[in-house]
Amino acid sequence: MKRLLPIFLSMLVLATGIAVRAETDAEVQARKDALDVAGAFANDGFKIRDGHSCGIVKAHEHALVTVNLYAGNQYWFSAAAAEPAKIAVSVYDESGKQVTTESYNNGEKAAAGFSPMNSGQYFVSVDLVEGDGGSFCLVYSYK
Repeated sequence: MKRLLPIFLSMLVLATGIAVRAETDAEVQARKDALDVAGAFANDGFKIRDGHSCGIVKAHEHALVTVNLYAGNQYWFSAAAAEPAKIAVSVYDESGKQVTTESYNNGEKAAAGFSPMNSGQYFVSVDLVEGDGGSFCLVYSYK
């Protein structure tokens, strides 16, 4: 059985293209901060979705996360950067057109909220507005 686990993990990486790795301390801190932002929306009846996306955002680049959303629901995407940086969150439809959102920006913390008119695939972008880059985490809430 022990010999099958490395084979399974290798197949998982090949099938999904995602490497399995532990989160860094900076990503854990960014997740805590992103959950703090998302907690404010919980007061308005939003439920925080299980799971999160962490990574690194570099200067003059952005990180994209693909999500499947449903018409009739409301969503808030909350992100935080671990290092001193100013970030922004944007949402794009499946054709790459930016959708209009409500925004919250507070330096290392940012959020974007909206209600999709159509169900489907959307892209959430975490952009580095100021700073050298570093770890970030994104969580989202829905109702």
